[in-house]
Amino acid sequence: MLDFARVKKREVKIHELVADLSVDDLRDLTNEMIDDMLGRIEGCKDADVVFEPLDPKARDPYASDESEKEIAWSLGHLIVHVTASSEESAALGAEMARGVEFHGRSRSEIPWRDVTTMAQCRQRLEESRRMRLASLDMWPDTPYLDVVYQPWPGSGPINANGRFVLGLYHDWDHLDQINDVVAQAKAAR
Repeated sequence: MLDFARVKKREVKIHELVADLSVDDLRDLTNEMIDDMLGRIEGCKDADVVFEPLDPKARDPYASDESEKEIAWSLGHLIVHVTASSEESAALGAEMARGVEFHGRSRSEIPWRDVTTMAQCRQRLEESRRMRLASLDMWPDTPYLDVVYQPWPGSGPINANGRFVLGLYHDWDHLDQINDVVAQAKAAR
């Protein structure tokens, strides 16, 4: 797994972290991340998917429903969220690799309340793996790595590799939260 802690601590920027990555590296990193998340939820039961954890730091300014801006996320909610975010990054990365300038978000997220079983969580993760890997098959043999944009002030320039890896970084940023929700759910049984 890439050392995303260095990015979070601002010791390195995403574009520096991904400078030497190949499409095969992105495939390997995707498989590693999905396998990691599947491992973290191993042994969970259906009740754990909908368990409402305690999260005093819960805050989602992007929630479409005002009443959901400060709710703690269930395991099902987390799985839906991380997969949607990484799929978005994969889709945008594929466009940039083909020479298309960044033109805004490309997000689709299934309703998290519909995910209520472990089978659905595993299916969602495997579907996301398939979609992310398929996006890499859209990359040309010589991707347009000179197509860049700056997603936020101070981020540095992000190319197709960086855009794809931002999804993995987002996954990584939620791993401790997944661990916490799983631990709380198991303790509450």
